[in-house]
Amino acid sequence: MAQRKRLRTITEKPDYFDQLPDDLVLNILCKLSSSASCPSDFINVLITCKTLKRLATNPLVLSKAGAKTFAMKAERWSDSSHRFLKQCVKAGNSEAAYTLGMIRFYCLQNRGSGASLMAKAAMKSHALALYSLAVIQFNGSGGSKTDKNLRAGVALCARASVLGHVDALRELGHCLQDGYGVPQNIVEGRRLLVQANAKELALSLRSMLTWKPQQQQKQIEQQQNLHYACTVMGTAITVCPLLSDFGCNLLAREVHPASKFLREWFESRSGALDDGLRLCSHGGCGRPETRAHEFRRCSVCGTVNYCSRGCQALDWKARHKVECVPMDQWHGVLEDGGDMVEMEEGDEYVDNIVE
Repeated sequence: MAQRKRLRTITEKPDYFDQLPDDLVLNILCKLSSSASCPSDFINVLITCKTLKRLATNPLVLSKAGAKTFAMKAERWSDSSHRFLKQCVKAGNSEAAYTLGMIRFYCLQNRGSGASLMAKAAMKSHALALYSLAVIQFNGSGGSKTDKNLRAGVALCARASVLGHVDALRELGHCLQDGYGVPQNIVEGRRLLVQANAKELALSLRSMLTWKPQQQQKQIEQQQNLHYACTVMGTAITVCPLLSDFGCNLLAREVHPASKFLREWFESRSGALDDGLRLCSHGGCGRPETRAHEFRRCSVCGTVNYCSRGCQALDWKARHKVECVPMDQWHGVLEDGGDMVEMEEGDEYVDNIVE
């Protein structure tokens, strides 16, 4: 019997996975981390076996991880999540640097470290990090009103718009049109606003061409549910708000995971925001005020506020255009011709017209 057992041990099948070259497995893991649709797609690899965990945490794999790999829920934030993001940042991942920078700056209120991480991503031509730093400069976020740097905000927007960021291009157009942080040039500002709308259309059409059948069916069901809800409420809405005036019903672009995390963090946690501080009213933003009256408020109704002109333009066409109702206490502002006003004393009015 002992001899038979010895023969069985010798003739066991070899583990072919262990015979695969590490370079081949690393290449596969790099593609997986960059194309993962949610964090679990990548985490499931880590818990499969020790070999895969060792290779999946290789700096090369972590440096290629995409934004959706970090799309964690705010309620599941933990020290291990923080360590994983820091490990990805150390590997040179700009998406991880931007995501962790936003979380530290706004959620954990570690302003210096958060801004530094966003700057690290911006130096690697991360367009969204450049635009987020521009919003911080425009608002003086994390400091006082005197810490605003409009010229730096315009410069950051210009660089982000060159990289193809639509919101930065739209923000730059409004700055030129209003003379905000840059010499006023109405013609050039309007041209940039039209160009931003054209880019919005191109991105929407491109996303339609790359849809997968299962994604398309899911989007159709979401659109039908949205239209049904709006019909019941008596509210007209289109899926691509900025192009609704041109008769285009295209799906709006997806919200970045970092913005989703911020909104979940402050909406689900009581006391996360100090008294008197508000979230940006645009649903796809998630940025909170870092001091009282930091964001601009709609001068018509006074019920919504925005961190930037880009968010105001998106939210105006998406929903606020049909909700905005004048309030008696704002009539004096309306007579002056402004549609957006910053509540801090001494600031100029901001135009609310969407090109």
